[in-house]
Amino acid sequence: MRTETGTIRYSRTAVTLHWLTALLIVGLLISGNRLDGMTDSAAKAGLLVIHAPVGVLVGLLTLFRIVWWWRFDTRPDPVGTPPQWQENAARLVHLLFYIVILGMAASGIGLMALSGAGEIVFGGAPGPLPDFGDYLPRTPHGIGAKIMFALLVVHAGAALYHHFGLKDGLLRRMWY
Repeated sequence: MRTETGTIRYSRTAVTLHWLTALLIVGLLISGNRLDGMTDSAAKAGLLVIHAPVGVLVGLLTLFRIVWWWRFDTRPDPVGTPPQWQENAARLVHLLFYIVILGMAASGIGLMALSGAGEIVFGGAPGPLPDFGDYLPRTPHGIGAKIMFALLVVHAGAALYHHFGLKDGLLRRMWY
């Protein structure tokens, strides 16, 4: 059964998923950047207790969001008649968001499992955290963070351009 969002705005569910995920991703990028520079194993474990579950949550929210669009909701019509390249660019950015988010969730889970850090952080196993750089998922996780940051800048920049430059009401559609 599909619900009809309407031709102007996104549904409350879509808006909530968008902004909740966005805020959590910003927090993950900040905490991940901080984790990358940490040398104190105890402090790192303390931050990983938050970072890892939030990363899994973002992955699950993204899966839910994909199912939501696929089965239950429809997107509103485009604002005005944007050039085809803009429509294609917007679709590509959103697709890349989904791919990178799911890839980062998978690489983060893999990193915790392969390194044994999950047992230390969540299971109370003794010992210092391993060097994550020694494990294969660390590379795609780090690259994913850089791509995610770039996607956020492009996405936010495009939304602000529409709002302040074109004044087409695009940004208001993703609010309650």
